[in-house]
Amino acid sequence: MNSTSSTTGGPNTLEPRSLTAWLERLPAVRERLGGAPESWTIREVGDGNLNLVFLVDGPDGSVCVKQALPYVRVAGPSWPMTPERAYYEQLYYAAVAPHVDGFIPRVFHYDPSLHAIVMERLTPHLILRRGLIGAHRYERVGRDIGEYVARAGFFTSDIAAPFEQKFDGLARFAGNKELVRISVDLIFTDPYFEAPRNRHTTPQLDRTVAALRGDAAVKAAAADLGRRFLGETQALIHGDLHSGSIMVTDDDTRVIDPEFAFYGPLGFDLGAFLGNLVLAWCAQPGLARAGEDRGGYRAWILEQARIFWTTFRDRFLGLWREHAHGDAWPAAMFRGADDAAALDLARRDYVDRLFTDTLGFAACKMIRRVVGFAHVADFDEIADPQVRARCERAALAIASHWLTRRQDYRTIDDALDALPDAARDR
Repeated sequence: MNSTSSTTGGPNTLEPRSLTAWLERLPAVRERLGGAPESWTIREVGDGNLNLVFLVDGPDGSVCVKQALPYVRVAGPSWPMTPERAYYEQLYYAAVAPHVDGFIPRVFHYDPSLHAIVMERLTPHLILRRGLIGAHRYERVGRDIGEYVARAGFFTSDIAAPFEQKFDGLARFAGNKELVRISVDLIFTDPYFEAPRNRHTTPQLDRTVAALRGDAAVKAAAADLGRRFLGETQALIHGDLHSGSIMVTDDDTRVIDPEFAFYGPLGFDLGAFLGNLVLAWCAQPGLARAGEDRGGYRAWILEQARIFWTTFRDRFLGLWREHAHGDAWPAAMFRGADDAAALDLARRDYVDRLFTDTLGFAACKMIRRVVGFAHVADFDEIADPQVRARCERAALAIASHWLTRRQDYRTIDDALDALPDAARDR
């Protein structure tokens, strides 16, 4: 067995030897890898904030193994966290798989005692964030993620199915409280005061951050969205759908890492992806190499944002017309001569309100990535702090603008076309 690993942890923490022994006892996985266990190659590659991730290669195939530790990996044992998040991750995959087949990795096995998932290894896929930093164009990504959110959101809502089915889902995911707590604190609360875990580019952003935390309208808007994050159970949402949770090739898109999943506002997933595209747009001037013009690439990012929202909107409305079997807007109520037009107006109004939500949640996600606990490589890889702060300042200006004026925008074109001016607000 060949291995590279630097893992540490408790008695159940996997390392190459124990991982090999465990996988050897799983017939389907052993068959997929092929060969003798000593011929398998294991690499620990986790670079996220929470978990261990192993890639296991055999003569015939490969798998990815993800194990949840009883603490936040990036912080160590000083920040304990339930490893049950792995249970909710595999539960989410199982819940949405019938509706989004091809957009998520296949799950081969889950072990609740180890809090470990064996799943399809995605290769030659790259984390989307890395591709955006490198100015690579993935022409399918906006359309694919729009389709994914539309299907996952619609089919887990009470528009698509009787409320009893949705209530069963609510009960299954209601225990994912520790991960929801992280979102409440890190997205909707901590960035707006001097919380101990916060950080920002200092001293370059000090005045901008102070102004943000002194802006009562911004704080009130963020608090209201936090209330809705907890109170609206529109659909089963991924809960962390940023560009680091998407793996891509030129012709394939997969969504990973749904451990934050719960029943919440659909606009939160939409806003997470949109907000991360805008963060990437803001970062491009700082990421460009000497003499490199990334103006065309920035335009491509915004085009993907337009395609993303337009695809979601059109697909969600289409699914509603074809597959509405739930207790929300029941078909039996709308059989009169004038009902079709009224129902169509209600559908469009619902999606328009989702768009307003999307801008607000995007703004909250952008703010936390600049002044909160967990930042993004889009900005962190800009070596010059002056340049980095300039890019981050633009992101904060856009986020503040969207957060407090989101009702002013009726279309995605209007919201995106306003970005250059909004970026100069502060």
